[in-house]
Amino acid sequence: MAEKIAIASDHGGFDLKTQLKQELERLGFEPLDLGTDGPASVDYPDFAVKMAQTLKAGDATRGVLICGSGIGISIAANRHTHIRAALCHDHLTAYLARWHNNANVLCLGGRTTGPDVAKDCLQVFLGTDFEGGRHQNRVAKLG
Repeated sequence: MAEKIAIASDHGGFDLKTQLKQELERLGFEPLDLGTDGPASVDYPDFAVKMAQTLKAGDATRGVLICGSGIGISIAANRHTHIRAALCHDHLTAYLARWHNNANVLCLGGRTTGPDVAKDCLQVFLGTDFEGGRHQNRVAKLG
């Protein structure tokens, strides 16, 4: 059975979300789409809450959140103590988000990150394990 990855966006990230859902499938994951379902204006905090509820319930193992810049939705997601959402802009930040911070939610900007870079971030984020060791104690202090 494929690992289930939750994915959600506001209107600013809707187009990129559509592309990343296809990329998740191509990579062998099962996307769980939490919305939004179109380009009409919606509030990004609502989708961060849906993501937090989904991960807490165990309905998905990790997640992807997208808004226009990625900033707002990452702030909203990190209000939940079991979420470690990382706004990533490239290969290195996606790698370090997992390797050092054990992030469980990848955040991207639909208006600031091109689809090729976003796909690379997604692949690296999902393919990198947490190093643990000296980082474990630090991550434990996050919540």
